[in-house]
This record gives sequence, C-alpha cells and structure tokens, in this order.
Amino acid sequence: MTTREKLDLIRSAAGLTQENLARELGVSFPTVNSWINGRSAPRKKALERIDRMYLRVTGQTVIPEKALEARKLVLRKKCGQRRRVLQRMLKHKDIYDQFVLSLTYHTNRIEGSTLTEPETAAILFEDAAIPDKSIIEHLEVKNHQAAMRFMCRRVAEGGGIDEAFVLRLHAILMNGIRDDAGIYRTHNVRIAGAAVPTANHMKVPRLMDELVAEAVRRPDQRIRRPKCRRLRRRPGDVISHVARIHSRFEQIHPFSDGNGRVGRLLLNAMLLERDYPPAVIRQEKRRFYILYLGKSQLEEEFSLLEDFICDAVMEGLKIVERSG
Repeated sequence: MTTREKLDLIRSAAGLTQENLARELGVSFPTVNSWINGRSAPRKKALERIDRMYLRVTGQTVIPEKALEARKLVLRKKCGQRRRVLQRMLKHKDIYDQFVLSLTYHTNRIEGSTLTEPETAAILFEDAAIPDKSIIEHLEVKNHQAAMRFMCRRVAEGGGIDEAFVLRLHAILMNGIRDDAGIYRTHNVRIAGAAVPTANHMKVPRLMDELVAEAVRRPDQRIRRPKCRRLRRRPGDVISHVARIHSRFEQIHPFSDGNGRVGRLLLNAMLLERDYPPAVIRQEKRRFYILYLGKSQLEEEFSLLEDFICDAVMEGLKIVERSG
C-alpha cells in the first residue's frame, strides 16, 4: 500500500480533515497536502508515524506496555504538579466555562448534534435561541451544563459515586427529552453500527450495582469479576481503572438513550475524584474512540483505549494550565 493510500484511509476511517491529520502527525498542512498529492514523500520518521497511525486506526496493533506506562507516568507527574484540579476549576470561572463548553460541545457532537461550537457557547452562556436548530438540540446543551454542575458539586462535596449519582446524571441529561429520564431500560437494545452485545435488560440493575462498587475502589485494589479473569493493574493506575469502568458501562448500556453522555460524565467524575482533569474526548476523534471502545469490549484489549484516554486527559490538562 502506498503512503498516499494509507493517508487516504486514515482520513476516511478517522473522519479527519487534512488540517487535523497534519496536527495528528505533527507536521504542517502544506506538508501533508504535498504527500497526498504526490509532490513529495515523507522522510523516515514521518513514515514511521504514518505507519503507527495506520495500524492504530485499523485496530491492527496494541500499544507496547512500556510505552503506555511511560505515558501514564508523564501524565501522573503533570497532574501531580496541578493539585486540587476541581477546586482550581471552580475558582477560575474562565477555566470552568471552557470545560463546560468543550465537554458539552464535543459530547453532543459525538452523539450527532449539528450545533457548532460558537452556537453551543451562545446557548450555554447567553441563553440564545439558534435559528433552524431543534428544541432537542437546545435542551441537550442546557441539560449537559446542568449535569456538569451537579457532577462537580457532588465530587467537591465528597458525595462519591453510586447508583443514585448515575441515575441522577441521566435524569438531568434527558430532562424534557425522554419520558424515561433517570430510569434503567426495560427492554433489550443493540448499539447501532457495533457488534458489541449489550446486557440483557433484566440484568442491568445487578450489573450496575457491581459496576459502581468497582468504580469507587482505589485503582490499586484488585477484585474478581464474575465469570472473567482477574483484572490486572499496576498500583495507582488511574487510567487503567477508569478505562475499564468506562468500557463496561458502555457495554452494559443501562439506558434506552444517553449512555454515551452519561458514561463520559461518569468517566470525568472518576478522574476528578482522583485529582485528574476531565478528559476532553474531541468529536473529530469519534471513530478512534468507538474503535478502541469496541476493541476493549470484544477482545479485552485495553491499551489503545487507555492511550486514547491519556490524550483526552492531556487535552483537559491544557485547559487547567491556563489558570497559571
């Protein structure tokens, strides 16, 4: 396969523009454009980056354990230099508002919203009504803002994560949108476009009880999952812990709708409890996100998802660092 064919496949599979592809590869837009149009060829190191990205996009690789542990160590050190992340967010309104905007915009776009980031900001901070956009899309923005407020207050007050917390998140997010807001589904569902089997609806309450019990454990505690091999983690491995909880939550799929948004808020609540910044999962990376989630659920291969969450937390750390 030629370099041009690999770049075209990467763009198609990941839904990237040439500009975004250039950013991912760490080169300029003209450079990528020149490669795609055959005017120049990448050098050795650039070729290696393209090959690694191609393998990751197509799910044909895993992240080497040593490389992943090194990334986690760097992230842990960076987060350690920014103690009391939630308090910093709440103290600096501009930082908090940027998180509200980024998380709301990207989580809704991942689920199919057509609102742009400026339109989302106008609804969030000016209570604006955007012409030609549905009431549902407006509600999704305001509801997510309210759910984030609830999440941050809950973590700041030390309320912890339990089933009532998860159900309340769903109730806030789906307020005015669904009649079953805050209620587990009572029928079986399939995830559109995915081969991942979801839980039988009759098992959802028990599975969620087990999930939240594991979610509140410290990441160096090891427990045995029913009918599954023991989860192996290194002491203090926050990223491994939250990645596994997030993967399991999305596979359980406890609600009729809104599972992705609730799951990402739960992920961020767990991170904030452990003094990590929220993970900003960008909508441009949706295909990576879905691919790596599926790989973790079908193959129990978590390295790609963990590496992806590291990147998303780094995005959140950039926002926190603006407070100085």
